[in-house]
Amino acid sequence: MTVQLSGATALVTGGASGIGKAVVERLASEGASVIVADLNEADGAKVAADAGGRFVKLDVSDADAWDALVADIDKLDIAHLNAGVTTQNGDLLTLTEQQYRRVMGANVDGVVYGARAVARSMSKTGGGAIVCTASVAGLIGFSPDPIYTLTKHAVVGFVRAMAQPLEAHGITINAVNPGIVETPLAGGAPMAEALRSRGIEVIQPSQIADGVVSAITSGRSGECWACTAQAGNNPHEFAPVKGLTGGPTLFGR
Repeated sequence: MTVQLSGATALVTGGASGIGKAVVERLASEGASVIVADLNEADGAKVAADAGGRFVKLDVSDADAWDALVADIDKLDIAHLNAGVTTQNGDLLTLTEQQYRRVMGANVDGVVYGARAVARSMSKTGGGAIVCTASVAGLIGFSPDPIYTLTKHAVVGFVRAMAQPLEAHGITINAVNPGIVETPLAGGAPMAEALRSRGIEVIQPSQIADGVVSAITSGRSGECWACTAQAGNNPHEFAPVKGLTGGPTLFGR
């Protein structure tokens, strides 16, 4: 189930900036042909051109758009489901319906619709590798943005639960769980400098790209790679649930 990067066709959502851009650049440097998907046409097209790939405009929360995109790809080997947003509101009492639906659409629907579409395609062509961008907020209770935290826990649970069913189709699925990364989503360079001045480590997108490549090439599935400034990139070890029986066949990872 190990996917080779050289000669592979890879799709990266949210590829116009930040983590997605770094992954596009890394995969292209390894010899992959990369399709950059994003709502940001100007930046996305430039990233694709610089990487020798192609750009497609995609709203990841649109299931029909996913099906149309994948139908236009002859053989898809790698999919990095990276697009995501924050709520920009950590207060549940003032959370609006628009804020809630926006973050759920990008962070949860985008992963489920994307995984479904690419898995259908990969299952017909010998398998492949799916990597989802979650967050350390999917491994802990991150109070500053509870709804964002909810969505990233959803991604973690989805990845762990889907590993066994997708194995039968020759498909691996893993997640990367970054800490705070210097990206537009996290406020860019000004926010990164403000955090560093307070002694908070900020990760460069290239480190997350390394984690994505590790997840793709490991040959394993259902893992969540915690990516932190202090410890680097490592598969997270989940504690067993006391008293739970049935083993991996019933409950997965």
